[in-house]
Amino acid sequence: MTKPASVIVIGAGVIGLSAALALRERGLGVTVLDREGPAAGASAGNAGAFAFSDILPLASPGILRKAPKWLLDPLGPLSVPPAYALRIAPWMLRFARACAPARVAAATAAQTGLMDLSKAELEPFLAATGTADMLRKEGNLQVYESRAEFDASLPGWAAREAHGISFRHMTADEMAEIQPGIAPRFTHGTFTSDWFSIADPKLFTLALADRLRRAGGAIERAEVVALRPANGGVEVRMSDGAVRTAAHVVLAAGAFSHQLAATLGERIPLETERGYNTTLPVGAFDLRTQLTFGGHGFVVTRLSTGIRVGGAVELGGLDLPPNFRRSEAMLRKARDFLPGLNPQGGAQWMGFRPSMPDSLPAIGPARATPRVTYAFGHGHLGLTQSAGTARLVADLVTGAAPALDLAPFSASRF
Repeated sequence: MTKPASVIVIGAGVIGLSAALALRERGLGVTVLDREGPAAGASAGNAGAFAFSDILPLASPGILRKAPKWLLDPLGPLSVPPAYALRIAPWMLRFARACAPARVAAATAAQTGLMDLSKAELEPFLAATGTADMLRKEGNLQVYESRAEFDASLPGWAAREAHGISFRHMTADEMAEIQPGIAPRFTHGTFTSDWFSIADPKLFTLALADRLRRAGGAIERAEVVALRPANGGVEVRMSDGAVRTAAHVVLAAGAFSHQLAATLGERIPLETERGYNTTLPVGAFDLRTQLTFGGHGFVVTRLSTGIRVGGAVELGGLDLPPNFRRSEAMLRKARDFLPGLNPQGGAQWMGFRPSMPDSLPAIGPARATPRVTYAFGHGHLGLTQSAGTARLVADLVTGAAPALDLAPFSASRF
């Protein structure tokens, strides 16, 4: 395929901007369109982690066993608001099918490949974009409340070990050496030293936007409502009726991406994990590593701008109002789990994570035209997989051989 002269990237989150920078690096003219501007969505409020060891899909036999109990708790780690239950039923059926052992194994292998690529691309990407000083290598500590909970986690750690991921299981005393102040109810833990984070995900994404502008790329506020193949390119229709044409389009609009894919005649089972958090002031707790309370579905992260308490999965779509009781419930638990935590003065947030039933993103050409490249559906791993996805998008758009087998990430796999 001839290298296009111009590319429109739809979406100014971390995936879209990373892809735009990779394309600009290869000499292409790039314009990013977003209805709200850079870092307006999940890229602003995520936990700030490069979770390269998080290779296990959410869809798994273990989740199926836990789901009935969790779904009965409207503030629990996994919930579906009653008003959305009927609408999400087809997605949940696909999710249940993805929990079959063979599918879990295939998804884990594919996810590992994308994680390995993303990790290899990350530091060169940060160096090239002048953001290397924002990277932190403080590890992650997952904690467990009993021997039984710890034992239940071991098959997952064995799967990670089989894929070359290093970690260390710990006693409560060993955990205290890494992170003092954890409540004694947590008796076991697992530390992943090779776990990176970013100083602040919003500031990082805004820095990428600034870098793109300095490199000659453009970022414009515009709401895209439809795509249509055109002679030698793609027509991009805006909400105000304006139409633009590009030689290639990269669709990286996060949780809204399936709506634009539908205008190309493609039905993609993308759903929305509504993520909640509270960011407390700097100094709210002496946090030395990211903490994961897996049994409760949330993490506590040290950012340059504060201490962020957030996570959980609410499958509630794009239209329901936020339920900030979820943020409050996580903060109450964090206060109990970290007795020295000061819970005052926090700012609440809710954002949309774009999620596929098998936890794998859609990366590759649209069925309607190879001049549209999909790059969405990363769930809670958008920041983690941003550099790897950018490399793959740049390969696809310029006609280079992709650095990874993209068959498992085809939007047509469903």
